[in-house]
Amino acid sequence: MLTPPAGLPEDALGAVLTKEWGIPVKSLSYRAVGFGSHHWELTDTAGFRWFVTVDEPADPAKLDASLRVAADLHATGHSFVVAPVPALDGAVAVHQGPFTIALYPLVEGASFEWNAFTGPTHRRATLDMIIRLHTAPPIARRHARVDDFAVPHRDEVEAALRRPGDEAACGPYAVPAADLLEAHRRPLQRVLARYDELVLQSRAEPVRAVLTHGEPHSGNTMRTPTGWRLIDWDTVLVSPPERDLWLIEPGDGSIFAAYAEATGVLVRPSTIMLFQLRWALSDIAVEVRRFRRPHTGTQDDAEGYEILRSVVTSIE
Repeated sequence: MLTPPAGLPEDALGAVLTKEWGIPVKSLSYRAVGFGSHHWELTDTAGFRWFVTVDEPADPAKLDASLRVAADLHATGHSFVVAPVPALDGAVAVHQGPFTIALYPLVEGASFEWNAFTGPTHRRATLDMIIRLHTAPPIARRHARVDDFAVPHRDEVEAALRRPGDEAACGPYAVPAADLLEAHRRPLQRVLARYDELVLQSRAEPVRAVLTHGEPHSGNTMRTPTGWRLIDWDTVLVSPPERDLWLIEPGDGSIFAAYAEATGVLVRPSTIMLFQLRWALSDIAVEVRRFRRPHTGTQDDAEGYEILRSVVTSIE
């Protein structure tokens, strides 16, 4: 996120880090990277640097489950996994009111923007990490939730399509968001219906569920002096392999072919479409929910509206 969360001052965050992880905090510096979690760089009194994430999840237990999977993966030799540092009581994250706080080692290396793979080598390195994830031993998935194919906050979109403009007093983007949905009502309804058809089709097919990351796009990869790393493990689910693969494929089928050669599993185009649509619908739903609630027009609100506008207008 571009701005720190309201309700969690840095001194309070520092106190939690000292109490729960035993780290004497020298400084905390907010890092406006990514869009979803809040991030800080922490330097302790010994000069060591750490990375802190703070989320406000709708389902904290689900986030805990994902982080436990990351910890198990790292413990079973999957060194490409940037896993959370356990708190003093062994927890992978600490809950403070509505916030979930996790601590990570600071990884030095090259990072990348969303949708910015640098070429075939970068894509293949990411695919190799995903293949190792998909073929991880059963113990690594003992805490993982199973994908239910739900679109988070879908009810917000459906309510907005039924009653556009009801939340005009919520903030500066409420009316523009409502107008945007109203102008694209029919395409959105068609996409929701198509998504439901694809879910039914997927559930009728033989199960090929594996442990998936969920967001292995270029922005969640890092090239370090000791090899490639995959970060942001808060979206882990047991799901069809296509959940990861569509984000790596450049459009020529090369990643799909390489995955099939390595695993013997053929990629299903209909399941690829399912996850492409869910990604778009999830982006829409998260931002619709934002603008149907009180907001003030922060940088995050402006970025959220641009995401909403971009995704909605791309739907035909």
